[in-house]
Amino acid sequence: MKILVIRPDISDISSHFRLNDGRMEPLPLGILAGLTPDDVEVVLRDERVEQISFEEPADLVAISVDTFVARRSYAIADAFRRRGVRVVLGGIHVTLAPEEAARHADAVVVGDAEPVWGRILSDAREGRLRPHYQGPFDVPQKDVLPRREIFKGKGYLPVSLLQFTRGCPFRCSFCAIARFFGSTHRCRPVEAVIREIQQNDLKIILFTDDNLTANRERAKELFRAIKPLKVHWASQVSVDVVADPELMELMAESGCMGQLIGFDSISLPSLVWMNKGANLRQFDQYARAIEQLREFGFQTWASFMFGNDFDTPETIQATVKFAMENKFSLAFFHLLMPYPGTALYGELQKEGRLLYGGRWWDHPDWCYGKTTFRPRLMAPEELSQWTAWANREFYSFSSIAARAFDLKTNMRSLVKLMLYARFNTLVRHTST
Repeated sequence: MKILVIRPDISDISSHFRLNDGRMEPLPLGILAGLTPDDVEVVLRDERVEQISFEEPADLVAISVDTFVARRSYAIADAFRRRGVRVVLGGIHVTLAPEEAARHADAVVVGDAEPVWGRILSDAREGRLRPHYQGPFDVPQKDVLPRREIFKGKGYLPVSLLQFTRGCPFRCSFCAIARFFGSTHRCRPVEAVIREIQQNDLKIILFTDDNLTANRERAKELFRAIKPLKVHWASQVSVDVVADPELMELMAESGCMGQLIGFDSISLPSLVWMNKGANLRQFDQYARAIEQLREFGFQTWASFMFGNDFDTPETIQATVKFAMENKFSLAFFHLLMPYPGTALYGELQKEGRLLYGGRWWDHPDWCYGKTTFRPRLMAPEELSQWTAWANREFYSFSSIAARAFDLKTNMRSLVKLMLYARFNTLVRHTST
């Protein structure tokens, strides 16, 4: 039996700026491969870095579907099914829109695929694949290590993806993760993470967790355990991490280079509108929090969201200025996206503000970089243009140079300086 596990790409790059994470390993597909018996051949096809041959022999195709790539995922699935190849669709978007996905698949997985993957393979062998599988959320990556050899030869960045937790306890109105996991947060056993690092000799690690430190005591346990391994790592945390000095010390001692932090907005009304609880608690101390991060030598990779009901061209310009003045090593300026099933989607749908018939992800006229709803204070195209401007401005040569020479962060070590140069160059390329 041969299985193709597929990571689709956004094939339409005519947008203002491109979504490009094609240099990172697709860890979820490696985990599925790790759950697959040795007598089953597993082949990864990552469309971000290679072309897919629809003539390749396969007994089963499994596609992980994110909302951004839903239309392309369905096209790939339909092409294989026309050849008579059975297709299983899973991932966040399938859980948010299972009936839609089922029109393009022989089977869909709602929830976590890991607990039901063995049953899917057994059913596929016996020719009785069920149309629907419900995967409960349990301990992440339970009793399994990813099969990392499927990543070899594909030109991924020399950064190993790893996970300790899944989910996030917060309930931000725009967040598909909160909707997918039901605002739950679960941790792997620390010893399983250590075993994975040691067995694969991982040295530079990006934790894929949506909020690595949401459970602070478990996070401290992890940091104490990885300290002797002498690794370099980064992850995503909320800005309120600075409220725990012991946690910050352990992060630094364990090899943390920096964190992705969702600031999302520098406007208090906007944060209230987004229900961004962690940020609201720190809003009056943003400057102090950022300085604390710098004192520990952490590079901050800040994320912002444009399109809330208080955004104007002036607030976008102010946000870019804020990011430059604070010398963030990286900053990502995103369009606010109403994902199906989220509170934001429901609100915009009720107000009649959704574009593309509400199903923007599957509309032939939509591409990444286009606004998917009518903003309150700007025209849709105006919001798209200003968001594209923000990314170009932050990654201009003058901005990259001005932010580079920060003695507390980027210049603190050769590794951090190389990381800064590599990723600023990469993001500049995908933002212009």
